[in-house]
Amino acid sequence: MSGKGIRIEGLRKRYGQGETAVDALKGVEMQVAPGEVVGLIGPSGSGKSTLLKCLGAVIEPTAGIMTLGEEVIYADGWRISDLRALRRDKIGFVFQAPYLIPFLDVTDNVALVPMLAGLPNGEARRRALELLEALDVAHRARAMPSQLSGGEQQRVSIARALVNRPPVILADEPTAPLDSERALAVIRILDQMALQYETAIIVVTHDEKIIPTFKRIYAIRDGQTHEEAGQAVLFTSLRGSGRAP
Repeated sequence: MSGKGIRIEGLRKRYGQGETAVDALKGVEMQVAPGEVVGLIGPSGSGKSTLLKCLGAVIEPTAGIMTLGEEVIYADGWRISDLRALRRDKIGFVFQAPYLIPFLDVTDNVALVPMLAGLPNGEARRRALELLEALDVAHRARAMPSQLSGGEQQRVSIARALVNRPPVILADEPTAPLDSERALAVIRILDQMALQYETAIIVVTHDEKIIPTFKRIYAIRDGQTHEEAGQAVLFTSLRGSGRAP
């Protein structure tokens, strides 16, 4: 695996000090290649949210190394001076709720992100429309968020996450509010977009509908990650041997 994508080495996060200190992360190791979508699973309190917040530069780890794209962003301290710019330009976020701006239409919701990064209005809107077309919601480009279905809103939020072409996307329970058909459609879209834009994607989920779609899964327990082969790999292997149903 190249140095691109996501690489986490010995990541630790301690809350508090002394006898009351709590170690939420205890030396996490994780790698996700460009073009790869990896699942992150684990029970409540296992450290999933803490890990995602560290990767998203929302909270500061206690120790370890984090590399996004080809840039070390943290090595026992931040190596980036402008964390806001890092989050805007290098990390795309997809949440359980789409968090679209209600008074902007679909195109403006997506185009606003590159415009804030300094891209000219025309280029930002062109890039937004290109992604909306790829995600099959271009026909809703002038619609307001309140006029969209839940699945359409989530596709628009994926377009917004991709529009700055970040090397990394962090998706936090992106399919939780969706039915099975729409949930699987969202994962198919993330797979396609990861390959098309060479983006490394981590999907945090409890959703049993989508867990079988991952080729690789990291299970986090007691603040440590354990890599597992996903059921998608098992199914592919069985099919290749003629033993798949």
